[in-house]
Amino acid sequence: ITMESGGKNMVLKPIRTSKKLNDDDEEEAILLSPGSRMFHEPNYNIHIVAIMGWKIPLDINSLKAQLLSKLLKHPRFSSLQVMDESGQMRWIPTTVNIDDHVIVPQLDVNNNMDTDKLVEQYISNLSTTNIDISKPLWDIHILNVKTSHAEATSIFRFHHSLGDGIALMSLLLSCFRKTSDPTSLPTLAVSKNKSHSNNSKNIRSLIWQYIVKLCLFIRLLFNTVVDVLLFIATALFLKDSQSPFTVAKGFNNKHSTGQRFIYRNVSLDDIKFIKNATNATINDVILGITQAALSRYINRKYDIEGKMKFSVEQMRCRATVLVNLRPALGVQVSMSSSYVAICVRAINYELAWLYMRGRSRND
Repeated sequence: ITMESGGKNMVLKPIRTSKKLNDDDEEEAILLSPGSRMFHEPNYNIHIVAIMGWKIPLDINSLKAQLLSKLLKHPRFSSLQVMDESGQMRWIPTTVNIDDHVIVPQLDVNNNMDTDKLVEQYISNLSTTNIDISKPLWDIHILNVKTSHAEATSIFRFHHSLGDGIALMSLLLSCFRKTSDPTSLPTLAVSKNKSHSNNSKNIRSLIWQYIVKLCLFIRLLFNTVVDVLLFIATALFLKDSQSPFTVAKGFNNKHSTGQRFIYRNVSLDDIKFIKNATNATINDVILGITQAALSRYINRKYDIEGKMKFSVEQMRCRATVLVNLRPALGVQVSMSSSYVAICVRAINYELAWLYMRGRSRND
């Protein structure tokens, strides 16, 4: 899950330090990549927030020990982002006080309290604050509060300049071990290339394969041209309709009152069942779930009496979908070159149209 702070000026606010870099420091201080530096722009001050539920209450001391022995081995989690005298931002190694990064709030919980709402409110309040730039830009919040789905909840918050979601998930998985073999890292499923049968070597099947590939190429070329034109139109004039989902001006030309995280638990088995039944991907299923949830929300929230002030079917609403372009190398390979993996941002941005529907009798 990601959160973005608003802003109109695209001027980078430097993270300054009074420390002068000597020759030894220059060898250790590595320049921030353009992608990491971009996430310090006011309009791109983005954090990654990951929520994880646990079956048992967390042992704080054990968690800190695991972080010290595994996560902090990566230089980006033990380095400051500072600006030198030449105006360039660098990674400066520092000594990490683990107590500054593991936060255990004292929550006042009674028997009649809805702990699900309490955790949800805490996460929403967390999205309104930033991480102190005087320390490495990450922290972990531990809520040892029993909810309807977990005995404890942990919230991981990383500044996006540390890396993208794929690299951070690989790094997070490296902190875990298999239950069957506590010394082995978790394994990730890697898609295998489909094997072609020997019967497809005849001339007729080869010609048919070339025809299919040609049709797919023409379709790909056409879709690419359409997407480029839509992207240019979006940058110039084709904006999303004013709706409760609009962040910039708010709904009905009113100032936005802020947004909050609302999360729901969905069975992964159900997602896999729909994926296999529709011959789609998990991302397709999740995007469809999101689209259905937003459609139901906007109908139930703003059409209680059947008097919608705008047409849901004609509402233009799009989502930015990020696609990982790197091969799935697994945790073992990622950890052997973890620093390189986090530096490289091989991702693609797509504009996905969300089709809203009007309220039906069954809703």
